[in-house]
Amino acid sequence: MRLSQPRIEPVDLGRLDADQRAALSPFLDNGGGKVGGGRVLNIFRTLAHAPTALTAFLGWGSYILSRRSALSPRDRELVILRTGYNCRSGYEWTQHKRIGLDSGLSEAEIERIKAGPEADGWSAIDRAMLRATDDLTSDHFVSEANWAALAPLGDKGRMDLVMTVGQYTQVSMMLNSFGIQVEDGWEVDPDLKA
Repeated sequence: MRLSQPRIEPVDLGRLDADQRAALSPFLDNGGGKVGGGRVLNIFRTLAHAPTALTAFLGWGSYILSRRSALSPRDRELVILRTGYNCRSGYEWTQHKRIGLDSGLSEAEIERIKAGPEADGWSAIDRAMLRATDDLTSDHFVSEANWAALAPLGDKGRMDLVMTVGQYTQVSMMLNSFGIQVEDGWEVDPDLKA
């Protein structure tokens, strides 16, 4: 976590204006219960200060996290976690560690993501995805060698990898810069504490 307190406080769910309520409607109780474990996550409560942007953000994010992406859930989480780690985003890492475990990554793999593509134990395609993620988060360009190593993903898979890293670099920048704090009860990885 870059900051120990928010720069922008999450909106008070009891005091939403009409635009904020509309933007948060996918998360609010409409008689059928709430999503997200019964609460609206701090990231969405903070982004609700810009409700039109939040609505667009949710639309794009739903593509990245959907089956429409050519990346498998495991591969998607591999690159999201590496992106969050490279961006030093404690919130992103904490949230997606859970999702990664549910998507087929093991605890050992998640820990190894921190060590990066040169750590022992990665398959060739895992190593290629991690290298490409490192390229994108450091140079904003996938090198020729790493692009070629991603060939098993196909063109759409390579595009989806770049778009996923781009999305989660942006998310990490917002989380870090706005000071969005993890949810109550979440534990931030010691390697990502301020």
